[in-house]
Amino acid sequence: MRKTINHIYLIILLALLSSVAPIATDTYIPSIPDMADFFNVNIEKVELTLSIFLIGFAIGQIFGGPISDRIGRRKSSIIGLLGFAFFSFVMIFSTDVYHLWIFRFIEAFFGGLVIVNANAVLRDKFQGKEAAKVLSLMGTIGGLAPLLAPAIGAFIIHFFSWKAVFLFLTIYSLVIAFLIFKDLEESYTYVKQSIYESYKTVLSNKTAMKAMLTLALSFSGFFIFITKSSFILIDYYNVSTDHFPFFFGVNFILLIGMVRVNLWLLKKYEALTLAKVGIIIQIILGIIWILTANTDNIAITMILMAGYMSMLAFVLGNCMALALEHFKKNAGLASGVIGVLQFGLGSIVSSIVLLFNSTTLLPIGIAITIIPIISYFIIRTYK
Repeated sequence: MRKTINHIYLIILLALLSSVAPIATDTYIPSIPDMADFFNVNIEKVELTLSIFLIGFAIGQIFGGPISDRIGRRKSSIIGLLGFAFFSFVMIFSTDVYHLWIFRFIEAFFGGLVIVNANAVLRDKFQGKEAAKVLSLMGTIGGLAPLLAPAIGAFIIHFFSWKAVFLFLTIYSLVIAFLIFKDLEESYTYVKQSIYESYKTVLSNKTAMKAMLTLALSFSGFFIFITKSSFILIDYYNVSTDHFPFFFGVNFILLIGMVRVNLWLLKKYEALTLAKVGIIIQIILGIIWILTANTDNIAITMILMAGYMSMLAFVLGNCMALALEHFKKNAGLASGVIGVLQFGLGSIVSSIVLLFNSTTLLPIGIAITIIPIISYFIIRTYK
C-alpha cells in the first residue's frame, strides 16, 4: 500500500507537476534572440514557438482529461512526463526553425497530458472555498517556477548555447516523473462513462463554462506579456539578456505577493467577488497602458505590467475552484477543458498580437484592455 503523503508535500509536488508549462516557456525566453540568430530567421518566427507550444498544450489536454479519468492521475502523469522529456531532448537536434516548431508542438502535447492531473488531484481531495485556498497556495509555490525559470535560462545561455536549455527541461521532467512514481498516491474514482458523455456533461454546464472562459481570457492577457516580454524589455528598452531575469522576475514577485493577499481575503470574501475585483483592476491598468504607450520610462511600464499580471492571482485560483466544484466525477476531463480554453485562447490571442509587428507598445495595451472587459461581462452573469 502506498504511504499517504502530507498536504504540504502534496501541494509542492503538484505545483512542480503543474510547473511544466511555465518552465517550458519561460526558461527559454532569454535565449529567443540567440535562437533567431542560430536559425537565421526574424525573432517573430522563434516567438511563434510560444503560441505553437500553447496549441499543442491545449490539444494534449483534450486527450489528457479522459485519459486521467480512465487510467488515473499517477499513470497519465508519468506517461506525459516521459514523452515531454524525450521531445525536449530531441529539440536539441533541430536543424531549422520548422523542425523546432514540430518538436515543440509534440513536446507541448505530452505536457498537456501532464498538467490536467494537478488540478484533478486537488479536486479529488478538496472542495469549495478550501479548494480555492489550496489552488492559491499551489499558485504561490508554482509561482516560483516562472520567477526562477528566466534566471535559470539566462544563466544557462551565459555559459552554454540555447540547446542546453532544452537539456535542462529534459532533466527537470525526468526528476518530476521519478517523484510522481515514488510518492503520488492515486486519488481518482473510476466512472464508467463514454468520452462523449463526459464531454457533454462538462460542456453543457453553462455556469461552469462562464468561470472557465473568464479564467481562459485572463490567462490570455497574462500570456501576451509572456510572449512579448523579450520585445518589451530587450528590444524596446534595451535591457541586456543577463539583466532580463531581474526585470522579468519583478512581475512574479508581485504575483506571488498577490496570491498571499488572495488567500487572506478568502477568509472574508467569496471567490467570485475577488475574481471580479481582479478583472476590474486589469481594465484600469490596461487603459493607463494605452495612455502611456509611447513612454520611454521603463519604470511606468514595469509597474503596469507587474500590476496587470499580479491580478491573475485573484482570477486564476478562484475561477478554477468555481469551475471544478461542479464536477466531482469528471475532474480530469473538466481540468482538461479548462486547459484547452486557457492555452488555446492564449495561443490564438498572442498570435493575433504578434501579427501587429509594431515598434510601439500600443497594440499590447489595446489587447490587454479589451480582454478583461470581455471577461467582466462574462463573469458578472455567474450565479
